[in-house]
Amino acid sequence: MRNLMLALGATTMVLPTLIATTHDADARKRYSYREWRGNDGRLRCRKPNGTTGLVVGGVAGALVGRTIDTRGDRTLGTVLGGVGGALAGREIERSGDRRCR
Repeated sequence: MRNLMLALGATTMVLPTLIATTHDADARKRYSYREWRGNDGRLRCRKPNGTTGLVVGGVAGALVGRTIDTRGDRTLGTVLGGVGGALAGREIERSGDRRCR
């Protein structure tokens, strides 16, 4: 009986916070669509800013640069490969299709 009362008391304390949290999360506006209408009524598109390409290209470039530079401690090859890969990955991601699908 004691365990049942403790469980009911804990549930009673936690339940209002779950309801309030769910309500606040549902009340927010969502901008998950690829296109939306601007204030002037024109159709706007969400375009990639290149962040994912920057990170992936930087990591891949650093690994390739480290593999190519086989002399010494390979720091220079890693840094140059990371910078070059990051810039290339960013430009590749940004150069995608500009139209909304």
